[in-house]
Amino acid sequence: MKNLIIYAHPNEASLNHFFKNTIVESLEKSGQQIVVRDLNEINFNPVLSLEDMHGQRMGQVADDVKTEQNFISWADRIVFIYPIWWTGMPAIMKGYIDRVFSYGFAYRYDQGVQKGLLTGKQTIIVNSHGKSNAEYEAIGMDKALALTSDTGIFKYCGFEIKHHFYFDKADRASKESILDWENQLRTMFNVTHEVTVFG
Repeated sequence: MKNLIIYAHPNEASLNHFFKNTIVESLEKSGQQIVVRDLNEINFNPVLSLEDMHGQRMGQVADDVKTEQNFISWADRIVFIYPIWWTGMPAIMKGYIDRVFSYGFAYRYDQGVQKGLLTGKQTIIVNSHGKSNAEYEAIGMDKALALTSDTGIFKYCGFEIKHHFYFDKADRASKESILDWENQLRTMFNVTHEVTVFG
């Protein structure tokens, strides 16, 4: 399987970086193809400009956007890894969606009916957040996140969502929690072996 990992976190000491490395290692051990797009590392421009908007209407995109679209077209499975900040995506990930998931590439309208164009592709989303899952459930934030990301973006564009991980209380995670999350990721990506402690 051809795997594209789209990753957004600037800190190499973060849990999200650990999640990315765990997934990459798991995929490598199973012999699958992998491309990683670290949006901070490649300095992706997240700002949807007026020029971008005009181009999208004519089916034209900037070279940096076309590069990312080519990776998405290549992949069978796209893995998104990012933290939940202010109840949403980091700006660089949202900007990636704004620019790369353009009309005519990710979706279109046929006689007024919306159609996702990325059908046949799987996605797995890996998120960390500071609140507990119980707190999110109590205020309905879990449903809000699922609606705005899973339904409003990924399903809208035709992705088949295989799993959406929400790893909670990440800013004060215990070693036991991190081991559990690592095992969940390795299981999802079909590799089982002794897990390591994240320091």
